[in-house]
Amino acid sequence: MAGDFKTAILSIDRTLIKRKTLGIVQVNLGDTCNQRCVHCHVNAGPEGKNIMPRRVMDDVIRFLSGSKGLMLDITGGCPELNPDFRYFIEKARLFTEKIIVRSNLTVLCEPGMEWLPEFYRNNTVKLFCSMPCYTKENVDKQRGQGVFDKSIRALNLLNDCGYGKDKKLEIDLVYNPGGGFLPGKQDVLEKDYRQNLEKYGVVFNHLITIVNAPINRFKHYLEVRGDFDEYMKLLINNFNRDVAADIMCRNLVSVGWDGILYDCDFNQSLGLSMRDSAGKIMEIRGGGLSDIEGKEIIFENHCYCCTAGAGSSCQGALVKYVS
Repeated sequence: MAGDFKTAILSIDRTLIKRKTLGIVQVNLGDTCNQRCVHCHVNAGPEGKNIMPRRVMDDVIRFLSGSKGLMLDITGGCPELNPDFRYFIEKARLFTEKIIVRSNLTVLCEPGMEWLPEFYRNNTVKLFCSMPCYTKENVDKQRGQGVFDKSIRALNLLNDCGYGKDKKLEIDLVYNPGGGFLPGKQDVLEKDYRQNLEKYGVVFNHLITIVNAPINRFKHYLEVRGDFDEYMKLLINNFNRDVAADIMCRNLVSVGWDGILYDCDFNQSLGLSMRDSAGKIMEIRGGGLSDIEGKEIIFENHCYCCTAGAGSSCQGALVKYVS
């Protein structure tokens, strides 16, 4: 396989392999999920057992309380299924600039979860909601039978609570490809989504596109079809030097369910933990900004997914257009 990510980054600017000012703390509340999507890089599902306990949540809250202006990005699995989900948000919101929750939408349709829309509204949570296509066929193929209808129902509930209508209640939809290919242009896809979801009464703020990481369940999906090598070649051949400076690991730290720190959620899924100068695994309990900022980032071949084409981050494409 041609190309090496570390070499590519080094050839641009040595500073690009180090962190800059921390802006986002992304917290994975566990791998339990009511779905089992083929693209999931954390292998989440109903059988997930790795659940963040309250003591680790308290460690995160202490970290946030000592660091002003940070954004809290909550993910999973399905983060809402963590039994201390409400506790975490209610405590953390006192010490953070903004809270984002990455929701799969269908959890709002699970028995006993009817409180979620109002809870989100009352805590002014920004939502990033998985919606990999605007057609029933494609969504159900990627995420499971009946997921599209449940997702539409959930979006209608959120819209009824003001999401997508009240400027303080933001809801972005998240697109990821249904196979081994790159997303189309984010702004063009957004127009298509608006046009096609309008008939269901759905409104949203923005669409963000994410490139699938060639790890864990999605890697297995590619390997079964004999497409893994071709997908890696696609990522490498579409390496975009212009987006390398803005990859998310430069201003984000990922916190695992057990409190261990990682450069990003992908590295977390692979067990590539951050380590201090003595080689010891770093945890949120003992960490401070001075321990995190300026550290070198662990790069592997899966990192090509963040620098392919228009670039990819947890906030979507890194550039609007690619020449």
